[in-house]
Amino acid sequence: VREFIFGARINISEGSCPERIVTITGPTDAIFKAFSMIALKFEEDINASMTNSTVTSKPPVTLRLVVPASQCGSLIGKGGSKIKEIRESTGAQVQVAGDMLPNSTERAVTISGTPDAIIQCVKQICVVMLESPPKGATIPYRPKPASAPIIFAGGQAFTIQGQYAIPHPDLTKLHQLAMQHPPFTPLGQTTPGFPGLDATTPTSSHELTIPNDLIGCIIGRQGSKINEIRQMSGAQIKIANATEGSAERQVTITGSPANISLAQYLINASQSTSPPI
Repeated sequence: VREFIFGARINISEGSCPERIVTITGPTDAIFKAFSMIALKFEEDINASMTNSTVTSKPPVTLRLVVPASQCGSLIGKGGSKIKEIRESTGAQVQVAGDMLPNSTERAVTISGTPDAIIQCVKQICVVMLESPPKGATIPYRPKPASAPIIFAGGQAFTIQGQYAIPHPDLTKLHQLAMQHPPFTPLGQTTPGFPGLDATTPTSSHELTIPNDLIGCIIGRQGSKINEIRQMSGAQIKIANATEGSAERQVTITGSPANISLAQYLINASQSTSPPI
């Protein structure tokens, strides 16, 4: 679905998921006008819902933005200074989620308030994002269909809808990335996962060995990186304590074959792109 309003292009993701992503592209003035129309429409819906309601206090208009995690630090500012400034100058409530959205490197930024406060807030957020571009590759958040089984077969990912297997291009890309970037050699395992099994496959465990000088890249500051990998892959990951005299650490990954392979790929990518803590 593509529409043009005030020179901005609006793209709405497919409607088979509980959530849908609205992407607005164009000059900043056009983007602000489009956001203003959206906020006003939300306010109309709130007013309509209160017509026959016994609720006396009017709830605020709420938008949830999807922002690359690498830009959220600039949005928050040192010691929370920037986000505090935005709250005080616009009157809007702004919250940046601590965790990334599933299977992505993006975080949710929730804005609530009056339509005018929201549009002023969006303006300031856009300024910050323009001044601080994303760092590294961004894996976009894509809502999943509600409880749709997934299978991996023939190098592709499929979601099961009724009696049909529907190709899922985003999961296929993750599958191909995992296969193209072999992880650290697992103990007793030479071939990464992703067999033709659905999401209900019983969990299994795989063990990896990682050099001590790279373990900091995997863990991240105060465990931030390993928590991101857990969130994105859906796998459970445990890192063994250091053993005296050993130059390696043992990492145990538990989950479905798909979870394990994605976790292995993300661990491998972390050690090659992140500086040690």
